[in-house]
Amino acid sequence: MTERVLVVDDSSFQRTVVRDALADRFEVVDEAENGAEAVELFEAYEPDAVSMDVVMPEMTGIEATAEIKDRWPDAVIVMCTSVDQQEKMMEAVKAGADGYVTKPVDADELVGEFESHLG
Repeated sequence: MTERVLVVDDSSFQRTVVRDALADRFEVVDEAENGAEAVELFEAYEPDAVSMDVVMPEMTGIEATAEIKDRWPDAVIVMCTSVDQQEKMMEAVKAGADGYVTKPVDADELVGEFESHLG
């Protein structure tokens, strides 16, 4: 069975990059452009995993990760973040993130990160 993934990023370009990287291996169920929308769409679809940006308007990826993990502890969440955000990544791990990749996103690295947690 193909695992289902939700893509979350406030940049439509980044959502496209991530979706295209994941589409051959996973079913991308939908895309969200902020953390609040991510939580709503997670509830609607209950995907196996989420590709989550860190810095977004309305609700950050860290806040959304904490809320999703609180309600769905088995959800796999992989953060996508800029190289210079080590401190934010530590916060994301404390919130329950399972892994991370840095931007610009490398397709093989992203797929590998998801496979290592879903596999």
